[in-house]
Amino acid sequence: MKKEQLLQFAGIIPARYASSRFPGKPLVLIGNKPMIQRVYDQASKTLDLVWIATDDERIYDAVLDFGGKAIMTSSDHQSGTDRCAEAVIKIYCETGKKIDIVINIQGDEPFIKPEQIDLLKNCFLDKTVELATLVRKVEPGEDIFNPNQPKVILDSKRNAIYFSRTAIPYIRDAEKRDWSKNHVFYKHLGLYAYRSETLKKITLLPRSLLEISESLEQNRWIENGYRIRTAITEWESIGIDTPDDLEKANLLLKHFF
Repeated sequence: MKKEQLLQFAGIIPARYASSRFPGKPLVLIGNKPMIQRVYDQASKTLDLVWIATDDERIYDAVLDFGGKAIMTSSDHQSGTDRCAEAVIKIYCETGKKIDIVINIQGDEPFIKPEQIDLLKNCFLDKTVELATLVRKVEPGEDIFNPNQPKVILDSKRNAIYFSRTAIPYIRDAEKRDWSKNHVFYKHLGLYAYRSETLKKITLLPRSLLEISESLEQNRWIENGYRIRTAITEWESIGIDTPDDLEKANLLLKHFF
């Protein structure tokens, strides 16, 4: 009997230098390391293959300086998903390594836990899963109305039904302040995994009406018939979007690493 072939997972971390709110943030120091290195190191604790996909030589050179792997990609990409798709092709051309599952890791989340990546990897034990992402249960009293924190509703198999910047579902018979006490809401965390062939296909899809309406690309995939399996994490995602967030990150540093 043939031994079942193990899936080849690879973490790809899209990283842009240009940012309207925080230019150059992948290279800002958290403690004594650039933020992008913090993300790379965390991902490398559970993934044998980790690459930074960037369009900027400053980031590319910084990654090589700390001993990481980097790949140059186009500056025209609209999303990290698109950048990952190009990176997969270039990594194969450079190394000959075929990647089965791509984990798209946000380059501004230096506190990502290896256990969160493992949750996504485990989704693909089910051979029918093409796409996966992380969600977290909202605790009673948390703000579910912040449009910058997308919410998601799930079916009985933990596939995502819909993502929205509004609080979904609508709780008809309760005051809004009590919604999270009367129903389990889920917040979406921006960590994705895709089978390589699926990744290629979804980046060829034209932008959809639901995606444009909510400004959430994952709705394009759902609108085109793809199922997104979710894994539930207990840990909140901590992203660095502004200089103020950087100050908070440096305060958290001594408690985390």
